[in-house]
Formats: sequence, structure tokens, C-alpha cells
Amino acid sequence: MLTIIDKYILKRYLATFSVMILLFIPIGIVIDVSEKVNKMLENKVPFTDIAIYYYNFTVYFANSLFPIFLFLSVIWFTSKLANNTEIIAILSSGISFTRFLRPYIIGASIVSVFVLLMGFFIVPAASEGFNNFRYTYLKGNGKQLMRGENTNVFRQINDNDFIYVNSFNEESKTAFNFTLEHFDKDMLTYKITASRIKWDPKKKIYTLYDYTKRTVGELNDVIEKVPEKNVAFKFELEDLTPVVYIAETLSLGKLYKFIDKEKKRGSGNINTYLVVLYKKYSVPVSAFILTIIAVAVSSMKRRGGMGTNLAIGIAIAFSFVFFDKIFGTLAEKSTFSPLFAVWFPNMVFGILAVYLLRNAKR
Repeated sequence: MLTIIDKYILKRYLATFSVMILLFIPIGIVIDVSEKVNKMLENKVPFTDIAIYYYNFTVYFANSLFPIFLFLSVIWFTSKLANNTEIIAILSSGISFTRFLRPYIIGASIVSVFVLLMGFFIVPAASEGFNNFRYTYLKGNGKQLMRGENTNVFRQINDNDFIYVNSFNEESKTAFNFTLEHFDKDMLTYKITASRIKWDPKKKIYTLYDYTKRTVGELNDVIEKVPEKNVAFKFELEDLTPVVYIAETLSLGKLYKFIDKEKKRGSGNINTYLVVLYKKYSVPVSAFILTIIAVAVSSMKRRGGMGTNLAIGIAIAFSFVFFDKIFGTLAEKSTFSPLFAVWFPNMVFGILAVYLLRNAKR
């Protein structure tokens, strides 16, 4: 059962966190509008698209900076409790510091579940809308940048088939210098080539131009040549070069399936996708770690008052974000383990939380 003190602290925890988000999001929107308004006017972006973009921006922004908002909110209201000598009164009544932490842990649990569910279902859709808007209206040559490297693409689409295209045009759904090789037990059985391949999303078929199929025989090869041929392959042309932020736009179930498919294909971007997946679980855990650090730092009454606590809190919060970004980028751009990279900041700051908590108990 929650006591009156537990309810009081829990209410302050959730209320301060909510107010912190509601205060900073409008500031973020104003700054973003000031930076992008000229581009929007230049590209004559419809008002409805702008409104939807800023809804997606709000979700994306809140999720990205959630650790900082949470940490600063806990520092803020706990420092006020300490300055008002409320914490001294609570601990003097016989309540242990561990027991004092209970409402904070309950609050962190509520926030973690909320962030976890948002990361699974709400943030992916917001991320897709946010990034689509940026690449469509705000970036020069955005349509091409969305696809990243879309030249000389070689992919394994299943256990037996390999595809190569020289280049891919996303708008026309067309690839050039297409080659498909089919193997059976490491032996090439047939090879299809075409100067151009065009995907028809309505009919779910491909049109191959200058089509050539060479079937390998024991004694003689069989060659089929036609100027144009419709073929139903079991892959979509867009799968050759998915958008660079594809993993961020997928819900949990779809993300698992996508990663499994990309592993079988030998994708070079698999680490990027794994970083997105692991962060869905690591970010909610950080709520507990940052809450404990914030309470340990701000529960003592200092000479500098709240200003000192906030300065320490801001330094720790930005250090956490710095570690998170650095190791995430390291995993995406190298052979560094994505699992270790994503969880390393939590491990480092988890050790820091234990150390600070022991000192606070004393």
C-alpha cells in the first residue's frame, strides 16, 4: 500500500516530468520552425502536411530527449524537497533511504512502460512521417538521399537467388543492368539478365527489357532471348535499397521480421537495424538508472542550492546522451557489437548509480 508520502512524491515525480516535456516541446517547435520556415515557403508545403509533421516532430522529439527530461525533472523536484528540509524530516521519522526510493521506482516503472509501448507502436509511425517530410521538403535531392547508396546493389534475396543492379530509380520503380543468378547446391542452374527492369506495384509483376535467360545444361546451355517479358519474382524492387531510416519506422513485430530477412540477405546495414531494435529495450531501463542517480545527487541539501544540483544533473544527463550517441554510431559504422554498444551507457551509469546511492545512504 502506498502511504501519503509515497503518493505525494509519486505525484510530484509524474507531474514534474509531464510539465518538463510540455515546456520544452513548444521551445523545440519554435526553434525548428525558425530554421525551416524558409524551406517550407519555398517548396509551398501544404498546411496539413506541416501540421502532421509537427505532431510527428513532437513524438519524435519527446522520445529522443526523454532521458534528459526525466533526469532534470527528478533533479528539480527532489532538490526542492531537500531545500525545504522535507527529505530530512522523512528520513528522521525512521524511514530508510531505500524505502524513501520506493515512489521514485514506481514512477520510473510507469514512465518505462509508457516509453516502451510508445517505442513499439507509436514512435515508428511518427518517425516515418517525420523523416519522410524532411527528405521530401527540407533536403535538397532528398528522394535520392532517402535511399542512401543505390548504385551497384548486390543482394541475396533467398537461399538460392542473388540479384545485382547497376542503379535504381525510386520514383520510376526502375533498375538498370539487372542480373539474377539461381543456384542449386552451389551450382549455377540459370542466369537472367536485362538492360532494364520495371516494377508494377498494381499488377505485382516486373517488366524486363532485353530479357535473356541462360539455363545451364550438362552438355549444352539453353538461351532464351526476347525484347520484353513480364515476370513475377518473389521480391519487391524497393527491397534492394530500403530507405536509410527504415528500421525506425517499423513496429516491433515488423522490425524482427525485417532484421531476420536482412540477415539472410547479408545486408551491410544489419548493425544499424540492430541498434534500433536494442534501443527499444535499453531506453526504458535507463529511466530507473537515471532516476536513482538523480535522487542520489539531489537528495542532499547543498550550499549552492538547486543551482548546484541542476548543474551536476545537466552534466550527467548530457554525458549519458553523449555516450549513447557515440557508441550507437560506432556500432553502425564498424564491426563493434550493437548489443554491447547500446547497453554500455546503461552499464556505466548503472555502476555510477550504485556508487552514488551508497554514498547517499551514508
